[in-house]
Amino acid sequence: MLRTERKTEQKVIALQEALKQADTILIGAGAGLSASAGFAYGGEQFHRYFADFEEKYGFHDMYSGGFYPFPTLEEHWAYWSRFVFLNRYCDPPKPVYQNLLELMKDKDYFVLTTNVDHCFQKVGFDKHRLFYTQGDYGLWQCSKPCHDKTYDNEDVVRQMVETQGFQITEQGLELPTGAAPKMSVPFDLVPHCPKCGVSMAMNLRADHTFVQDEGWYIAGGRYSDFVRRHKNTPVLYLELGVGYNTPGIIKYPFWQMTAENSQAVYACVNHGEAFYPREMEKRSICVDADISTVLNCFVTRQPESN
Repeated sequence: MLRTERKTEQKVIALQEALKQADTILIGAGAGLSASAGFAYGGEQFHRYFADFEEKYGFHDMYSGGFYPFPTLEEHWAYWSRFVFLNRYCDPPKPVYQNLLELMKDKDYFVLTTNVDHCFQKVGFDKHRLFYTQGDYGLWQCSKPCHDKTYDNEDVVRQMVETQGFQITEQGLELPTGAAPKMSVPFDLVPHCPKCGVSMAMNLRADHTFVQDEGWYIAGGRYSDFVRRHKNTPVLYLELGVGYNTPGIIKYPFWQMTAENSQAVYACVNHGEAFYPREMEKRSICVDADISTVLNCFVTRQPESN
């Protein structure tokens, strides 16, 4: 056990040095990053805010509930408004994203992420250096879709959770003592497409109906340009919390770009899923540990400026 801990510490030190030396960093972020920041789809958070849905329909986490075929739109949006508010408009309890931003000071960085919770932009990452490939909990789209435009949902989502009996506080959502939430929203709050009139849907990549709006293509162009400009220059490809749900978006491209660039270094921090191709061993640093713990260690170890 002690040997494993020493090996992990050595890798952490190696990664810290790689971050210090790197002028250019491409961050690839998956669900594990937000999980490390304290966002969880199950457990206490789910039971606190979705116990009524769990009892009625039998699913046991927020993610599963997102696929449930609710019998009415009013109930569908009651569920989704709670989901969106908690995972998009509330901040995660741990300062993981803040610590990562601190490490990007004076770096030429870009972020490619499959996360849809908008945590990067909320803590101050430059929005022109972000590409959210899979959508955004804060956006709606036509469910058909009849056109390629998305719509901000914050104001209506807040109204939805309040009509269910929740009070919005700095800590999130609260119910009056002894009260039970309503499991539906008024029909006049149910979002409909302003062009064709069908019901709106979340702007999340679940199937072929996902809308890639103008902003999506602009961000994708900036990402492609960043990759092109640094194709043959020293780059740190920093993969954080990326699993195997969609490896073709971040993991495999990072491996390929590292393999093709002799000046590149691949780094991965992911509890339980930190590995690399054998051919890249000399230019890879993989840390099997909690991302929050590792990043906090880096920030607290930073020397003070003179």
